[in-house]
Amino acid sequence: MLGKPSWFMRRKYTGWGFTPKTWQGWVYLLVIIIPIAVASRFQFLGNATTIFMFVWAIIFCLDFIHIIINLKLDEREKIHEAISERNALWVIVAILGIGVAFQGASAVVTHSIFSVDPVILAALGAGIIAKIISNIYLDLKN
Repeated sequence: MLGKPSWFMRRKYTGWGFTPKTWQGWVYLLVIIIPIAVASRFQFLGNATTIFMFVWAIIFCLDFIHIIINLKLDEREKIHEAISERNALWVIVAILGIGVAFQGASAVVTHSIFSVDPVILAALGAGIIAKIISNIYLDLKN
C-alpha cells in the first residue's frame, strides 16, 4: 500500500491507531491532510469535491488498516495493548449501558414511549457479535 508500518508506532496515550515515528510518517500524514483541507475550500465544485473526498477517505482508511495490521509489536507491547483495549471496552460498554438506562428512565419520567438511540444498540450489538466471532475463532485455533 502507500504507507509503511515501519514509519509508525502504536498510539499509546491518545486513542487508537498509530503515531508517526519517522519523517516519512509525518510526510504521509501531510499527504493525507493537505488535499482534504484544500478540497474542503472548494465546496463550490459540488459533487466532484464530494466524490474526491469519499474516494480519498476510502483509500486511506484501507491503508490505515493495512498499517495497523502490519505494525510490529513485541510480546510486552501486545500484552499492554490487549489489557488497555479490554479496559477501554469495559468503560465504553458501561457508558453505553448507562445511556440505555438513562433513555429508559427519561421515557418513564416524561411518560413517553420508550425508545433507545439505534446507534447505541448497534454499538452494543456489534460488540457482542465481535466477541462471539473472536471466541469461535480462538476456540477453533486452539
